[in-house]
Amino acid sequence: MRFSSIDLMRFAYGRYALGAFNVSNLEQMHGLFRGAAAARAPIIVQFTRVMRQYAHPAMLEQLLRGAETIYPGVAFAVHLDHGDEEACADATKSGHFGSVMIDASAHPFEQNVQKTARVVGLAHAQGIKVEAELGQLQGIEDEEEATSNTALLTDPVQARLFVDRTGCDSLAVAIGTSHGAYKFSGDHGLRLDRLEAIQREVPGFPLVLHGASGVPPEEIRRINEAGGRIAEEASGVRASEVEAAIRLGITKVNIGTDGRLIWTRVHREFFRDHPAEFNFMGPGETYMREYALFVERKCVQLGGGNRAEEAAQFACGPV
Repeated sequence: MRFSSIDLMRFAYGRYALGAFNVSNLEQMHGLFRGAAAARAPIIVQFTRVMRQYAHPAMLEQLLRGAETIYPGVAFAVHLDHGDEEACADATKSGHFGSVMIDASAHPFEQNVQKTARVVGLAHAQGIKVEAELGQLQGIEDEEEATSNTALLTDPVQARLFVDRTGCDSLAVAIGTSHGAYKFSGDHGLRLDRLEAIQREVPGFPLVLHGASGVPPEEIRRINEAGGRIAEEASGVRASEVEAAIRLGITKVNIGTDGRLIWTRVHREFFRDHPAEFNFMGPGETYMREYALFVERKCVQLGGGNRAEEAAQFACGPV
């Protein structure tokens, strides 16, 4: 059942966070919905602008329609992740999205406000909600990159002004995370003090944590033992920090890198152990199973386990 992402987020605020999973293929779609069904957790299915260009919007929508039929008990919303103005306009016209993200965070504050406000006006006219971003994360999201020299934490006072002036419905904040596998070095982690200050300025407003994959060391080790070359010091967001962030207003947690790491590990190990094999369904079946287990554990970790039914009752109804 499809719902509005903002309805699901408003119900989650202060209770738990919604796992927002970036999906790229059939195997991930099956794994995501199987995991959500097992956890009985509401989820957000995310497609990036680049993924829509790669796979074609019609193909992704048909995958979703298939998942709705196969897994009718899963409560979910559909979200465009990291869109520009053009991508957001196209997504709002498609009728497939309950929310879109306009990422103008690389622009100066005033330009970010203007671009976001234009998307808000367009999307709200269609009954679609808007996530915006203030501050910049390091790392790479698809082909988009922010270097350590440009990454900026979200300013709390600017966050209040930004929300007031744009009318956005949720806000992705930069509190120390980054995209990709290399999120932290040493003992660094989330800037919970900055998040707390942001929440004081926009109390009750849904906040979003991007770059929130856990990057388990065991995944890195197994990938490298199977021929990969991922730096062993790569690390992600600790579960204890995510739990603290949820109490401070984080209601949506974006997960992309972890799914890619599992895909890489499964395929490297499969073809290492079966060098004569060339049937793609072998590793595909393994990946669906492994990704489903990951999604189930992540949803429970975020506090969303056994929440699907009550979240659906709170929401205004399927969209």
